[in-house]
Amino acid sequence: MVALPIVLLALVVLHLLALHEVGSNNPDGVEIKKNKDENGIPKDGIPFHPYYTVKDIVGVVVFLMFFSFVMFFIPEGGGYFLEAPNFEPADPLKTPEHIAPVWYFTPYYAMLRAVTVDIGPLSAKFLGVIVMGAAVVILFFLPWLDRSPVKSIRYRGPIYKTMLAAFVVSFFVLGYLGTQAPTAGRTMLAQAGTIVYFAFFLLMPIYTRIDKTKPVPDRVTG
Repeated sequence: MVALPIVLLALVVLHLLALHEVGSNNPDGVEIKKNKDENGIPKDGIPFHPYYTVKDIVGVVVFLMFFSFVMFFIPEGGGYFLEAPNFEPADPLKTPEHIAPVWYFTPYYAMLRAVTVDIGPLSAKFLGVIVMGAAVVILFFLPWLDRSPVKSIRYRGPIYKTMLAAFVVSFFVLGYLGTQAPTAGRTMLAQAGTIVYFAFFLLMPIYTRIDKTKPVPDRVTG
């Protein structure tokens, strides 16, 4: 338990160091370090304070408003924030009909259950755990998988936007399926959603390279 705050603090420090090294992005995807003044300061850059501090304070206040509402009025969230079976009387003679994880785990839980075939000595349950873990680990490889010459989505082509839309839809569908009891039809739908989920990442080096992009302006607009 003591190690967790240390790890989180280390991640925050690494994030700040990386941000200081490469700078933050902008909606136009313009590389502001290419256009500097005589002092070496990017002309399109803005100071962290007061611009980002004020923006972050607003975000924190809005988050605390929703957080307080949930904590004081709907802490169980209809079974999505706190699992509904926690409020049922314990009965050692009865097994719950369906056990579902909290909502933020349900897409990955659906992927775990989508694997139903044994491969050699590897059981379907073990392969499901591998698929579920790979669904999380693959997110860390995103900077190397994306080969697009532009950063902002507003200048990307239709292939990337279509793949992104399919990814979002599949993620929400998997999240819903993870809360439902498994059936043959739901399992097939979860398998399709899992394929779409991984296709978004594994095919990214191909479709981000061949996708048509719009020219990015040299200066930040607006």
